[in-house]
Amino acid sequence: MVALHATDPVTVYLSAWARTGCSAEHVDEALYTDRNLVRMLGMRRTVFVVPAELVDVVQAACTDDVARRLRRQLEKHLTDGGIGDGDAAGWLRSVEAGVLRALAARGGGASGAQLSADEPRLRTQLIYTPDKAYGGAANITSRVLGLLAADGHLVRGHRRGGWSSGQFDWFPPGAWLGSDASAEPGDRGEGLKADAARAELARRWLLVFGPALVSDLQWWAGWTAGQTKAALAALPVAEVDLEGQAGIALADDLEFPAAAGVPAVAALLPALDPTPMGWQARSWYLGPHAPPLFDRTGNVGPTVWWEGRVVGGWAQRASGEVVHRLLEDIGSDGEAAVSAEAGRLEAWLGPARVTPRFRTPLERELSA
Repeated sequence: MVALHATDPVTVYLSAWARTGCSAEHVDEALYTDRNLVRMLGMRRTVFVVPAELVDVVQAACTDDVARRLRRQLEKHLTDGGIGDGDAAGWLRSVEAGVLRALAARGGGASGAQLSADEPRLRTQLIYTPDKAYGGAANITSRVLGLLAADGHLVRGHRRGGWSSGQFDWFPPGAWLGSDASAEPGDRGEGLKADAARAELARRWLLVFGPALVSDLQWWAGWTAGQTKAALAALPVAEVDLEGQAGIALADDLEFPAAAGVPAVAALLPALDPTPMGWQARSWYLGPHAPPLFDRTGNVGPTVWWEGRVVGGWAQRASGEVVHRLLEDIGSDGEAAVSAEAGRLEAWLGPARVTPRFRTPLERELSA
């Protein structure tokens, strides 16, 4: 895969297990001991886990643009809230510098609570949508720390809690990855050129998800049409026919296995798994099954796969039982394979209980 979705921390573990059979401890080792996997904000302002060698590519290709948007939004909200005495941008840079000094003084990682104790301005509150019941005052802590990370000044390190926890200690990149963290907020430098980074990210995506539509790549990466066109222009791509639509693939990646040569495989993929979230046009593998398997904002829930397409959904009940429902007839061999995979997942989860962060109609029904 290019990257694993990590907005829901559980997805990382279940996606890795579905492909390799690895344990949760193996994932933790890669993330927190070997540190050859890194959690970062990336495509479409989504948190991903990426290989450490891909961090700079994702940063330049996607995250730098995301960081600029996040900074403008936070500066506007600070201005609207009367924070900064008319210079919200300067006030924010001062707070960020204070956070980095506090983190350096600690000589390691720190939680958001620890950093807000060291830099009290992180506890500044803003009121969002005051006319809504859910729009009360909220500290800016997570927004400032997330912005520092998006700008490349912080890294999400050790998790705080179990493997379903979404809380992490924050580290300077130099302490976590051995990279240069000397630049001040707002003065990070160009680093890897954005156009070269976008071309490399597009190449990696096409290797995994191609052949596909150009619109699929644009959606997946969160790029503009111009950025997508320029990235593809830098690559040796070929046009292919996708059931009457013009698709693209890498010119040296046009040998596709015959369907008869691919073994039938059953898979239970978690919510937000990168495979169903890899394309915007999904009818060719999803069929008519989107309504029960996606939430209202386009997040996919847990899916059952057979022979390379979505055929149902699954959930875990409070008892620990992994249950599924097929949405089409896949024959007795397919049903047996899916049931066996559900049993394997149930045994792997053991006492752990997983509930997707973004719940979907079928998952809610099955888990009840």
